[in-house]
Amino acid sequence: MRTIPIWVLSSLLLSSTGEAVALRKRDGSPARVIGFDLESKIIQAPNDKNGMRRRNTVTASLDNLQTLYFVNATLGNPPQQFRLHLDTGSSDLWVNTANSQLCQEVPNPCALSGMYAANQSSSYNYLGSYFNISYVDGSGATGDYVTDDFNIGGTVLTDFQFGIGYESSAAQGILGVGYPINEVQVGRAGMDPYDNIAAKMKAQGLIQSNAFSLYLNSLSASTGSILFGGVDTEHFVGELQTLPIQMHADIHSEFLVTLTDVTLGSTTMGSDLAIAVLLDSGSSLSYLPDAMVKEIYSMVGAVYQEEQAVAFVPCALRQSPANMTFTFSKPKITVPISELVLDLFKITGRQPTFSNGAPACLFGLAPAGAGTHVLGDTFMRSAYIVYDMENNEISLAQTRFNTSRSNILEIGTGRSSVPSAITVAEPVAATHGLRGGGAAAAHSTAHVLTPLAGPFLAGVISGILGFVSFFI
Repeated sequence: MRTIPIWVLSSLLLSSTGEAVALRKRDGSPARVIGFDLESKIIQAPNDKNGMRRRNTVTASLDNLQTLYFVNATLGNPPQQFRLHLDTGSSDLWVNTANSQLCQEVPNPCALSGMYAANQSSSYNYLGSYFNISYVDGSGATGDYVTDDFNIGGTVLTDFQFGIGYESSAAQGILGVGYPINEVQVGRAGMDPYDNIAAKMKAQGLIQSNAFSLYLNSLSASTGSILFGGVDTEHFVGELQTLPIQMHADIHSEFLVTLTDVTLGSTTMGSDLAIAVLLDSGSSLSYLPDAMVKEIYSMVGAVYQEEQAVAFVPCALRQSPANMTFTFSKPKITVPISELVLDLFKITGRQPTFSNGAPACLFGLAPAGAGTHVLGDTFMRSAYIVYDMENNEISLAQTRFNTSRSNILEIGTGRSSVPSAITVAEPVAATHGLRGGGAAAAHSTAHVLTPLAGPFLAGVISGILGFVSFFI
């Protein structure tokens, strides 16, 4: 999970009034798919001095910027409301409590996300005080593992296990939807995995397969969707193409696929790469090899702030018709340059500028440094992605932006169970970019994002020449 603390940019809220959609199986009998709409809004977030990023990359923050995807849900009886950060890069649901020192600050940074009160729920059940997620900068949360009723869009998961952060330095509650092997209790307590959200839905007979699909839609879109146990064939172009999830330390624990080629316009940024990249909705930006990113910055006229580990581009770059193309053995995902240009005025209410007066926007790519290569939200909005934990596979297709049509099909059981998907022949295995050693939850790595001080960019950056257009 990688967040950039500032005002929440294009935050996606999952409507708490949404209901599971009525669907049909491919054979015409009633289907079991749990689907919810994602609603896009810009939300003003409280100051978050300790916004977290889960990967051990060189990273930094702008003052109070967070690009997050949220779901609205309830825990307990009577229901307690929560706004949870949807994160494919972690596996636990955990929430704060009002007793946390962080949540007693004024103004309360936990208020928007919600705080759990165990004694106010009749269905609460204590499991043990071994919830402990930590980050390399010393931030994180410790507390209890418990069970309670979890209601998301009218779908109730009974006796659902989650963590309570009685001591915490993170204001957002997290809904991790990754592999159960990546849960905190596996890495910290040496215990067996428990059923997190997709596995629990399958165990309760709500879906057939431990799989879900994610459609974030375009940067400017007002809606997107997540489907547990199904796909929407109207939300992508062509066929889904299926790739194996890459293992590290002989374990499938994270959503890693092999990136083989990157182009910007007609210029190849890297070929025959065989890099393992993490598909992570909890990462605001995308993080690629440093040398590649440096070349991309040169082509688009980006100015890199080393102390912040982010880059800025002229906002006029969003008018460029250029694209970036990411190849994964065979499937190709095209990302318009406009999807990589993030408007800081919409986020902060003020327009940062370069020293020559040109409006500055945040660029959606950053160097990975020595850490994991990540394709985050700036990539994922252009990709329809099926996360199949049952078969340890990822299926990819080009997103169909801003469509109002829908055709939802169930993901069945067994091999080749994802509708409209073909298996890629002879996929390339990752030769680098894989970390060694067990479940990542044992020590989730992160950096606190430091604020960008002073007048932002004006008077700080000089010599900007504007972006070049020869690569179009």
